[in-house]
Amino acid sequence: MSNAFFSDLLTSIAERGRNLLDGRSWSFSEASVTAADVLALCGALLSGRGEATGAVIARETLDAFARLPEAARKSFFEVLAREFGPDQAQLERAVEAFRLAPDGAAASRLHYMSEPRRQELFRRLNRAPGGTKDLVAMRVDLLKICNEVAEFALIDADFVHLFNSWFNPGFLVLRHIDWGTPANILEKIIRYEAVHQIHDWDDLRRRIDPKDRRCYAFFHPALIDEPLIFVEVALTAAMPDNIQGLLAADRALEHPEKARTAVFYSISNCQQGLSGVSFGNFLIKQVVEELRRELPHLDQFVTLSPVPGFMKWLSSGDAPPISRLEQALRDLLMTDDWLESPEKQEAVRRALEPMAAEYFLKAKSQKGRPVDPVARFHLGNGARLERINWLGDRSPKGLRESAGIMVNYLYDLEEIEANHEAFLNKGEVVAASAVKKLLRGDTRSMFSRQSPSGPVATT
Repeated sequence: MSNAFFSDLLTSIAERGRNLLDGRSWSFSEASVTAADVLALCGALLSGRGEATGAVIARETLDAFARLPEAARKSFFEVLAREFGPDQAQLERAVEAFRLAPDGAAASRLHYMSEPRRQELFRRLNRAPGGTKDLVAMRVDLLKICNEVAEFALIDADFVHLFNSWFNPGFLVLRHIDWGTPANILEKIIRYEAVHQIHDWDDLRRRIDPKDRRCYAFFHPALIDEPLIFVEVALTAAMPDNIQGLLAADRALEHPEKARTAVFYSISNCQQGLSGVSFGNFLIKQVVEELRRELPHLDQFVTLSPVPGFMKWLSSGDAPPISRLEQALRDLLMTDDWLESPEKQEAVRRALEPMAAEYFLKAKSQKGRPVDPVARFHLGNGARLERINWLGDRSPKGLRESAGIMVNYLYDLEEIEANHEAFLNKGEVVAASAVKKLLRGDTRSMFSRQSPSGPVATT
């Protein structure tokens, strides 16, 4: 109800603004609107008009941008990057004033003058009814072409800076998603699921309706009925090692009162325009608290996570890790034939498990962080890499991205803060001893007992 109230309030302000403008508006046909038209509206919006008239100009600006052809949008962003930065003359005066008197007032003035005019433009556009949603969509358009022009990164940084404030966790609302949730939201849960595809309504019901399943999502008052991120949770007796069992249609139900483990098996970001704005760590922590209030006997909080970059890493670089394997095994990995027999599966397992441990514990990005994005997320939240699960995901996607490997991250509530600090300050990957032991596996020894029939028939 409060969402509807604020939406109606903004619409009312905009309508009063139209009256104050004596019926004048900047209306363009779809065929005639140009980047110059939208930029002219931006100039009018920044000219210092009042709240009511500003709201209507903001709405006209966003509507006009939405009608721009793709090429014109690129032109719009080029001008936005070039001509809507800080006022150079005033910035230079502020810099000089700070040099002469480096006090708090001069520093504050310098900070103010260094802000790009784009940020104030985005703030004023946000006053329009539905403005937040349209600005998130505008960033999606920018991200599509961000690599084409170096200066577009400046605009993107402005978006991220403002979105981090507007989508502060204090503004977010956690909602329990169940079979009684409105259908329009459930449809979006199906559409936005990014880890394990939801095939139909029956599949969705199996994930959110049974007593041993939970789903939670974050919402923002400015994006009515639009989930920002959601997590699917399974209540189990113990830590699972594969996704097939969790998602099976004929699985045995676990009574919530007997469950000891909460498994976060899918976390999906819903809004591409909010990439780079962190919700997941707050979502997990709030869901843990919610579950502990409802089921105080739960004593283990874990994930069952994909490893989306493993197979790509195996083949990356001048000396890719896969080159350390013998040719027969490399050839086998290029197909799905190794799934045909236990012997071939064992050969691949003995090769890839140590490499998976190396991928998590040693492989680093240029910034010195783990190369795996899911690992960065959970380790940064203070989780511990608990277990590597062989053939945890036999789906085509799982086999293609990670040879079926999944991992468990453990959220030990007493160690989260220490783990987070170790990762943040030292880049340390906190891992269970079983994972560390896998590093000692010899990937070249698996063919030491070859059978006469060939190198893949190992025991």
